[in-house]
Amino acid sequence: MLTTPPASTWKLPAALAAGLAGGALLGWLAGGHATAGLAIAAVAEIVLLLTRIGHGARPMMRSPPEISPLQHDRFMTRSRRLASSLRDLRSAAGNLPDAVVLLDQDQHVRWFNHAAEELLGLRRPQDRGAHLHERLGASELSDWLQEGAHEPLVDVAAPGRPNSHLSVTLLPFGRRQRLLLARDISHLTRLEQIRRDFVANVSHELRTPLTVIHGYLELLDPEDVPDLAPVLGEMRAQSKRMGQIVEDLLTLSRLETQDRLAEERVQMAPLLATIRKEAEALSQGRHRIAVESTAEADLLGSPKDLHSALSNLVSNAVRYTPSGGSIAIRWKREADGAAYSVSDTGFGIPASHLARLTERFYRVSSSRSRDSGGTGLGLSIVKHVLNLHQARLTIESVPGQGSTFTCHFGAERLLAPGGNDDA
Repeated sequence: MLTTPPASTWKLPAALAAGLAGGALLGWLAGGHATAGLAIAAVAEIVLLLTRIGHGARPMMRSPPEISPLQHDRFMTRSRRLASSLRDLRSAAGNLPDAVVLLDQDQHVRWFNHAAEELLGLRRPQDRGAHLHERLGASELSDWLQEGAHEPLVDVAAPGRPNSHLSVTLLPFGRRQRLLLARDISHLTRLEQIRRDFVANVSHELRTPLTVIHGYLELLDPEDVPDLAPVLGEMRAQSKRMGQIVEDLLTLSRLETQDRLAEERVQMAPLLATIRKEAEALSQGRHRIAVESTAEADLLGSPKDLHSALSNLVSNAVRYTPSGGSIAIRWKREADGAAYSVSDTGFGIPASHLARLTERFYRVSSSRSRDSGGTGLGLSIVKHVLNLHQARLTIESVPGQGSTFTCHFGAERLLAPGGNDDA
């Protein structure tokens, strides 16, 4: 009688390989690093297993029982199918268009695909077992790895391909292993630059004719042509709104092209007083507006841009809070810095919209936004200003009860009021 492992021993690996292959490839093609990462990591593990088998290693199996020639033929057929599937899987993992690098707990390279050679500059066989951050040399990607790679790295130069840009993620896998995924986003970077240039150029070109139109409309006196008074009023309002949209687009274009802002002392006490006056002028007595300042700290940053961002949050609260509502402006300490928040008792925002509020021209309600006079760009400006100040925006809202927008500033941005350097 022939002795060979029973076919059932291979059923689980075969099903696992097929499932992982489909899941990894579909997830990767869908564009989700996080969703496909673990499946691709398992693919890499299978590739490593195949490599070891190819070098003479054999998987551990229990002692096989005696089987008949018919069972032996069936087992050999299934084994050949499994071997063919695993070869296809290994080829698919090796030829993925995105770089895949499997690392151990000390960031030694265990395996990488062909795209990693092209995008990251890795080479076989000398880079197997090497420290990845050492192999990448003095680069932003190497610094990111040494700092722990806690957050995905977006738009970083590709070490192996000049003038290319990568989006890189490091995912945990298995027993203290890591999987590095890198995607070439050069075409997206170019498209984004084209978009920015287009918006900036068009906005500049629109500014002059809109100024002329608005100027002539201001010269027309509705009392001279009473029948056209409503039309002239609407034309003035809309030309003013278009002018504000152009100015906001120009502001966004400027913020997007800046790596850093001028760092000056921003005195919060007079800034909060100015914001309150602006809110009261916009509200015209329709709301209760309160300011609470307990942080006892100034900010280090751009006075003009911080005023624009912080006042934007207040003007939004005024626009979207019905008459008789209240608005609270707070500047207070946090465990790791300070927070500026604006709370209102307005319409509130459904949870499904919160993640997209900082997108350009995103509207929760188009009609309500037009009636309020907003441009749809205010929160985008807030987000970019905060990013340049290494700050972040959080939004909490309950429909029908109101919203709270909070800007969180780190301790490194705080200054003691009165001219001292540290808060």
